Amino acid sequence: MSYYVYLIVSRFKNNKKISYVGYTNNLQKRLNLHNTGKGAKFTRGKKWKLVYYEKYSTKSLAMKNEFILKKNYKLRKRLI
Repeated sequence: MSYYVYLIVSRFKNNKKISYVGYTNNLQKRLNLHNTGKGAKFTRGKKWKLVYYEKYSTKSLAMKNEFILKKNYKLRKRLI
């Protein structure tokens, strides 16, 4: 089974971009959950667009790289 680390972006009220990083084994289903208000609490009520993802062979590797991307704001900004 493959796992993905993904970066999604939405626009805030004053046209400012906000981003969210997560991991999943079904990218399309997860994005649909975020956009229908059933995803993470932070993502509810906004329209999200997938801007970046990476594929991993194991869940532990995906979780490790998700943590790295979540903490690295400079890299997130470059990917957007």
